Amino acid sequence: MKLGILLINLGTPDSYSVVDVRRFLREFLMDPLVINLPFLRRWMLVNGIIAPFRGPKAAKEYQRLWTPQGSPLKVHSEKLLNKLTKKFDEKHQLALAMRYQNPSVASALKLLREGGCGKLLVVPLFPQYAEATTLSTIKKVTDELVAMNWQVPCDHIDSFATDENFINGLVSRTQDVDILKVDYTVFSYHGLPEQQLKNVSDNCLTENCCSEITDENKNCYKAQCFATSRAIAEKLNLSDQQYRVCFQSRQGKMPWIRPYTDDVIKELAKKGYQNLRVFSPAFVADCLETTIEIGETYRDLFKEFGGNELHLVPGLNSSDVWVDALESIICNHMERS
Repeated sequence: MKLGILLINLGTPDSYSVVDVRRFLREFLMDPLVINLPFLRRWMLVNGIIAPFRGPKAAKEYQRLWTPQGSPLKVHSEKLLNKLTKKFDEKHQLALAMRYQNPSVASALKLLREGGCGKLLVVPLFPQYAEATTLSTIKKVTDELVAMNWQVPCDHIDSFATDENFINGLVSRTQDVDILKVDYTVFSYHGLPEQQLKNVSDNCLTENCCSEITDENKNCYKAQCFATSRAIAEKLNLSDQQYRVCFQSRQGKMPWIRPYTDDVIKELAKKGYQNLRVFSPAFVADCLETTIEIGETYRDLFKEFGGNELHLVPGLNSSDVWVDALESIICNHMERS
């Protein structure tokens, strides 16, 4: 049977207009796995506060991010799909979807069904497992298959946080950063509310809970983030005193995973560090959170508190090293299945 390989990234607005950005925010934030509140409270928060007030500000940020080809996340995802397709034979068909907005999961599944695929492999493009990303994506695929009445065998990849080819790909991207100018390294991951960690493992947020991956915390997002960082640090010969792991993009008043990236940036500047190298290993493609939040907002913050320069390591995007790494991740998974 032909195998359908479905790549899924988080998503992006169709344009940087306020209307499209608000539409994206509403779909994204109404997901109960993203904001874990009862429906009515979630609806009022998203539609009464976040979308109306956050939408215009986010639209201006997306406008700064946008390229002549469109949203970088979507552009790189499409290039990744085209390059990766050439790696597989006619027994495989690849498609791309976004968890939120376009191309939709439903449209991608329709392409695979019409292409004669008799089984599916879903590949969420999220290196570290989290309910708000990986689980939400798998659930969305399942729901769409039910809606289509397509009873097809379906497998998925949970994470690839410490896959050697993925790690080597991230390390290779440091070639664009002058290592002689770096005196400290920061690994900044997208944050999550602490409650989402507790939903996965009772041991999350306890002392030393992220020092290693065990059967008890194997699906803990924070533990996987630390595991990714340790793997990169080992490749770069960094000691524990030469890097920090932190979390960005927190929203609202509820506690999110600590330490917060902006606090770490200010702390390092005050301590006299002059040139930071910042990885963003939770994102395989550059987007608002990398290019704008880290590359501009945190860079300015670092300089404001006395630092000299913040060097953002480019994302994997659609680089050949990432294409090769993802091919290996997929093929290794198929061999084990």
